[in-house]
Amino acid sequence: MPDSNTTYFTNPSTFILLGIPGLERAHVWISIPFCTMYAIAILGNFTILFIVKRERSLHEPMYYFLCMLGVNDLIMSTSILPKMLSIFWFNSREISFSACFTQMYFINCFATVESGIFVAMAFDRFVAICHPLRHSTILTNRVVVKIGLALVLRGCLLILPYTLLASQWPYCKTNIIPHTYCKHISVVNLACSDVRLSTNYSFSVTVFAPGMDVFFIAVSYILILRVIFSLPTKDARLKTFGTCSTHVFFIFATYIPFLFSSIMQRFDNAMPLYLLILMANVYLQMPSTLHPIIYGVRTKQIRDRLLSLFTPRRT
Repeated sequence: MPDSNTTYFTNPSTFILLGIPGLERAHVWISIPFCTMYAIAILGNFTILFIVKRERSLHEPMYYFLCMLGVNDLIMSTSILPKMLSIFWFNSREISFSACFTQMYFINCFATVESGIFVAMAFDRFVAICHPLRHSTILTNRVVVKIGLALVLRGCLLILPYTLLASQWPYCKTNIIPHTYCKHISVVNLACSDVRLSTNYSFSVTVFAPGMDVFFIAVSYILILRVIFSLPTKDARLKTFGTCSTHVFFIFATYIPFLFSSIMQRFDNAMPLYLLILMANVYLQMPSTLHPIIYGVRTKQIRDRLLSLFTPRRT
């Protein structure tokens, strides 16, 4: 005879996001750095988009890919932060069944797209350094658009089964998600059936997509370094590598938090839940915050255009 005190749910109309269990009293304080990062991400990425659109001299493949990254960062941040801040500030924990899986889809889809954009940026640097005379003929505007569409299509198709599988399980245990957003593993753990197909597919995508992207980025930079080290002078080598340094910073700012978060997830039994949740949120939000700062500081063309917006011209 079932326990009369136990409540069962069958595909509930809403889920309840707990935020960061164990740190409920600190939610308002925790929201301050995340709200700051979100504001920087919104302002910084919109500024980059505005500068590139306004300055015709920046209408080049490298800056087009940067704009793709900026749009991707805006979508990623907006998929997570508004709901998370509403939990922290207003205790608004409910999220509808469809909204939960929509959020899950957008987060994972555009995380995959972001990884692909780094491959496109590495390819741009490879062509610019290894085949400089053919750069404008290889990476035409039409080719850049096709690359962008292919990256979005790849993300959509890889993540669609990921979300469809998760949404088709019966959820009859509870509707409480111990997280700030609808993270895949946190949601499917609530299902009352065998979810190995869903978890195995999600694990395969998590390993396959970034793994292949890192491989192609590594190959591109091996070929780039061969060309750089063949240059006759040290100044020429430093100047050429300087054109890649911003992209290298981008890669470290994205993949190091991803690697660290993945390692911590493997030790989830030994790590406090609140620490895992904090790391997951930092991993998703930090790159969106750092990207416009890194490009704004390290790219002279963007830095000069940005300063010109706030510096009155002399007559």
